[in-house]
Amino acid sequence: MKKLLRDNGLTIALMVCFLVSLAGMIAAGLQSHNAELAEHSAGGMSLAAYLLSGQFLSALFENWESEFLQMAAYVVFTAILFQRGSAESRDPDDPQRPGDDVPSWPSRTARWLYGRSLGLALAALFVLSFLAHWHASLAAANEEARLHGTPPHSAWSYLADAEFWFESFQNWQSEFLSTAVLVVLSIWLRHRGSPESKPVAASDSDTGA
Repeated sequence: MKKLLRDNGLTIALMVCFLVSLAGMIAAGLQSHNAELAEHSAGGMSLAAYLLSGQFLSALFENWESEFLQMAAYVVFTAILFQRGSAESRDPDDPQRPGDDVPSWPSRTARWLYGRSLGLALAALFVLSFLAHWHASLAAANEEARLHGTPPHSAWSYLADAEFWFESFQNWQSEFLSTAVLVVLSIWLRHRGSPESKPVAASDSDTGA
């Protein structure tokens, strides 16, 4: 067990943080949503109903969507673009990584797919989260329309709705900003022991961890 915790401590710690944050989101979201329902003289929602509601699922998936977009873009951009001095970039003067090819694989297609599998998987998770956000946000918007006595949205009309895109872009912009800040700050700042940082004694012009 000790070796398991040591070898997987990073993932375990991140998942614990995720679950604690998710529990806080659920508790606060349910309380807030029921307060809003009370303002419309509607009955409160149970925990189980809230977890299946468009209100909760829309908020959940719009955040997942932005995170997977950020990571997919980051993986792809760092494969083709450079930032001199950053720990988050390959060296533009020595961009090739030895051993990238997998000559024993049976076909060029299999090698191409595996060689880009991380970016493709993250992009696929982004698309799935985007679709889930669209579906859940539509359900939330139609529930709100019902409370206000206005006509519901169709799936396609809601795809052109400004509120839906506001939900997405408000998260996307912060993800790209935070990634750009990490790339730039890693030029001058250090964190001993982190693979996201250059060695403490490294020159600011050194590129790559």
